[in-house]
Amino acid sequence: MDLTPEEAERVAEGSDAKKRRLPSLYVQVLIAITLGVLLGWLKPEWGVSVKPLGDGFVKLIKMLIGPIVFSTVVVGIAGMKDLKKVGRVGGKAILWFEAMTTVALLIGLGMAHLFTPGAGIHATVNSLDTSVLDKQLTGPRPHGVVEHLLAIIPDTFVGAFVHGEVLQVLLLAVLTGSALAGIGERAAGIIKLLEQCAAGIFGVVGIVMRLAPLGAFGAMAHTIGKYGVGTLGSLAKLMATFYGTALLFVFVVLGLVLRTQGLSIVKLLVYLREELAIVLGTSSSESALPRLMAKLEGLGCSPSVVRLVVPTGYSFNLDGTSIYLTMASLFVAQALGVHLTFGEEVQLLLVLLVTSKGAAGVTGSGFVTLAATLAATGSIPVAGLSLLLGIDRFMSEARALTNIIGNAVATIVVARWEGELDLGRARSVLDQPLSRTSRLRVVK
Repeated sequence: MDLTPEEAERVAEGSDAKKRRLPSLYVQVLIAITLGVLLGWLKPEWGVSVKPLGDGFVKLIKMLIGPIVFSTVVVGIAGMKDLKKVGRVGGKAILWFEAMTTVALLIGLGMAHLFTPGAGIHATVNSLDTSVLDKQLTGPRPHGVVEHLLAIIPDTFVGAFVHGEVLQVLLLAVLTGSALAGIGERAAGIIKLLEQCAAGIFGVVGIVMRLAPLGAFGAMAHTIGKYGVGTLGSLAKLMATFYGTALLFVFVVLGLVLRTQGLSIVKLLVYLREELAIVLGTSSSESALPRLMAKLEGLGCSPSVVRLVVPTGYSFNLDGTSIYLTMASLFVAQALGVHLTFGEEVQLLLVLLVTSKGAAGVTGSGFVTLAATLAATGSIPVAGLSLLLGIDRFMSEARALTNIIGNAVATIVVARWEGELDLGRARSVLDQPLSRTSRLRVVK
């Protein structure tokens, strides 16, 4: 399904051109976030009570993620009509994901050693209240490599859609797309049907995105109302270190990567500012997945590459989560006075290379993955995670923002690597003046 400029614009805007009397979605979301902060600060109990607004919006988006990933990946793979190309694009994407997440893990580890955010807390396991932690971590979690691999396989074909497991849906989509590509012309009718289904789903996304300001308002009001602004001050050093590291990764690492492609990270962020505002408000990178795909196609990336790389990246290329995992692990160790040997840190890093690939791009997934990692290594008490409960929600916003930016850059790199990036078009779109980029502009 190749998005026309008009279709891409409708998806990105979430409304028709006739309704441009309202401020852009970017402005609406920022206003909603500001109002949410004020409500949570001035009336905490009211802020907590509007949590269903944020949860409802994220659930609406998650409801569509499975069908979007399945239809777009199947059509993308089948449309290539060359399984060697599918394998080549997928292999390059996985290689890039592994390289970037490893860099992110190492940067998080290095910054935690440099700034030692947990030093001076002097907590003990016996003094920690783990009752809330037990509620956060209910349910089975895979620990080892084999368990993670088996978790990718759904119990039934529809089971992946029922449970909303993106990685399982992705596996089904790759298998289905490969099968249809092998069938050839006989599968044309099925591929056409999936294209039409995808177009319909993106239409639903456009409707749902109109509720983005409401969702951002509810999520932010609840966060501030429940945890309070004072929570930020109690663990300010960790917050500052993590946010600073995320900014360093985006502007230095990803910035240099884009510079080698002849593009600017700042201009890309301006181009994606509406998607970033939605992620900031909801703390979920999944909430902007459909819009990100449309924007990248509008930027000049080949649709087949976008539809394979972006969904895969949401499970395998979580740069922000990777930074968080190593930094939070060392924070807990430092706070509890646990001195890790070099071998234990290497073991932690190796386990994280596996567990970080199983974290979904939704709120709280990084926390659960961290618990699974600590349980697998055994060198850091899992109970120490209770120290992070108060601020994890605030940190999840930086995780989600870094994740979505990393996936955008990865898609651009793989598309350029494959010779399927219209660089002239990309530069033209990104060079649009700020006042004119509130609407998606694409070059025919």
